[in-house]
Amino acid sequence: MTPDEVSAFRRARILLVLAVAEEGVDAERLGIYEFLAGHPLLLARAEDDPDRTALRLAGFDERTVAYDSPAQRFVTAQLHLSRDLTALVTQGLVRVSAAGRVTYRLTDEGVDIASRFTAMYAQTYITAVRIVIRRLRRLSGRKLREGLRQWLLPVYSGQLKGSL
Repeated sequence: MTPDEVSAFRRARILLVLAVAEEGVDAERLGIYEFLAGHPLLLARAEDDPDRTALRLAGFDERTVAYDSPAQRFVTAQLHLSRDLTALVTQGLVRVSAAGRVTYRLTDEGVDIASRFTAMYAQTYITAVRIVIRRLRRLSGRKLREGLRQWLLPVYSGQLKGSL
């Protein structure tokens, strides 16, 4: 079983994304942020990308299996998103607002819980969330979806490129 198959793990990542966002986020954008923060080198592919160094130092590596089939992994993640958000709302950690569009944000209890995550993975993930949100926050929904199509293309290591 991979961590992505564990509901508590996925929900913790959602809490961290919402904690960094500090504002209401709609489900589509939240799902994209959450996924790309787990696979941030899909965004920072170019060797000269200034965020790439920070992500590599944080421990992200495109040679992991997770980068082999990003589109399939994204679809699977989206299948869990609604259920995970419902559970977080039911637990009182996330609240829903419907002013023009439905958005999600942390409750005070959700902020408290998210601040307690101290594992190295949580710190690494927060680094990625900050980069992802900084890069994508100002994109319109249409531009975000267009970019997603490109970012979900598989990343191949240099060894694979030479053998194709």
